[in-house]
Amino acid sequence: MHGKTVVVTGATGGIGRATAHGLALMGAHVIIVGRDPERTEEAAETIREAAGGNVDAVVADLSSQARVRRLANELLTALPRIDVLINNAGGYWNTRHTTADGIEHTLALNHLAPFLLTNLLLERLHLSGKARVITVSSNAEAMGRINFDDLQGAHSYSGATAYNQSKLANLLFTYELARRLQGTPVTANALHPGLVSTGFGAEDPGRAQRLLVPLLRPFMLTADQGARTTIHLASAPGFTDVSGRFFARRGPRRSSNASYDQATAAQLWNISAEMTGMPKTNWSP
Repeated sequence: MHGKTVVVTGATGGIGRATAHGLALMGAHVIIVGRDPERTEEAAETIREAAGGNVDAVVADLSSQARVRRLANELLTALPRIDVLINNAGGYWNTRHTTADGIEHTLALNHLAPFLLTNLLLERLHLSGKARVITVSSNAEAMGRINFDDLQGAHSYSGATAYNQSKLANLLFTYELARRLQGTPVTANALHPGLVSTGFGAEDPGRAQRLLVPLLRPFMLTADQGARTTIHLASAPGFTDVSGRFFARRGPRRSSNASYDQATAAQLWNISAEMTGMPKTNWSP
């Protein structure tokens, strides 16, 4: 990864931090994106010292579309090339919250943020050559359904339903992006990291999470183990031309039937474009 520039969102802890650390060890210039200024700078400094690499920190609350746009501008100004964009940031909220934009938090952070950030950086990714967009999804997508009649859970909200929907949205976005990028050097893939022991969802856990996580924790993967597939997709030369695929345990997997529905993917893309102020048409270099 020497000479490669990698952007990792949600990299102050858990899988994102382990991913950033692993890629820095491989010689990549890593930019970690985090919400909290102190945690973000601490993570960058710790990784920098441990990996001996070039690690920079950028602070951004990705639930805010204005902040996503500012982040994109900062990255485009600072980075002449972006070889890998890793959309890792995500969250779970048991109770319904809305963002500064008035959008349900899970949808805003887990789906709309990577949708918007990726689209804003596509031209730079294209100019960088064989660039890769990697989005961290979850096997929870198999339980998801895109409810276009109540996409933001305004009428009926469940933390699990919102999360599962957002993870399915990650795959629909990835597959649609891959279709739109055909004929370009940029690839788009998604992955399931496994059941990983992190602080994920601890901000607003559901009852089942509070009861089950302590019981399951001894059997969960470590953050380093959970980051292996992401690091593999970001660095392995064999994925240069692989696009529109889903991975787990560093190998390809078939995702749910719903994730391959092209009509749903196109409709979700158009709605996401409307919600983020992006054009609906295919991106072109």
